[in-house]
Amino acid sequence: MKSVIVIGVLLLSLVCETQEVRPHGHPPHSPAPAAENHEIWKPPLNTSWQWQLTTPVDQKVKVHMYDIDMFDNDASVVTSLHNKGRKVVCYIDVGTWEKWRPDAKKFPKSVLGKAVAGWPGERWLDIRRVDILGPIMKARMDLCQAKGFDAMEPDNVDGYTNDTGFRLTYNDQIAYDTFVANAAHARGLSVGLKNDVDQVTDLLPSFDWALDEQCFQYQECGTLLPFVKAGKAVFEVEYFLQPEKFCPEANAMNFNSMKKHLSLGVYRVACR
Repeated sequence: MKSVIVIGVLLLSLVCETQEVRPHGHPPHSPAPAAENHEIWKPPLNTSWQWQLTTPVDQKVKVHMYDIDMFDNDASVVTSLHNKGRKVVCYIDVGTWEKWRPDAKKFPKSVLGKAVAGWPGERWLDIRRVDILGPIMKARMDLCQAKGFDAMEPDNVDGYTNDTGFRLTYNDQIAYDTFVANAAHARGLSVGLKNDVDQVTDLLPSFDWALDEQCFQYQECGTLLPFVKAGKAVFEVEYFLQPEKFCPEANAMNFNSMKKHLSLGVYRVACR
């Protein structure tokens, strides 16, 4: 009888050694959002692309990368583009509130600032309140990941330079943008820095590529060169300049530039 007890104790100790001990009532840890071995996609310096935020998405453009709206496109669109050999980026607004989004009611009034000039129904967010915005934005990124996107384009990450209604500082923006980049990476998503040209030096290590609007019109393209020097792609769009006015310089700087309409529909004239 004693030998049976000893054997039972030994078996119990072996089981305990091979199992993680958790406090009573706590469920096993959920798996990380991104698989540990998942390699985050990094676009090459020369990457052809299409940026279309209207729907339905025209999938006939022969490019390497599509940047499309996350909410307005379901997983079938991403899958279809993948089947055509495309990488797919989800557009997510992280710096402003848009009243037409399905999760708009989750934002308390305390984080809603001034209206965004020229964009009805859109208001700046108090990015200092990561305690409130963090869970909302992470849920959006979870949806981006669940739909199968490869990367994320977070919009309006330069609120500190705008009249938001909040006293946002340079460091407030750095902290928020870094949070966004880290949260994207935790989900296996590549992430681009959108327009925030004055903070490129500080944010370059956190972002995998850059997307800029009208840097040739505003003569600020030089601020994006650190991305190219670091081997990270720069995607750039002009709305009002004609291609012959910016394409030669864009190509010389190794930018992936094109002319688009402000509506960001199907129309595109690529520089290369």
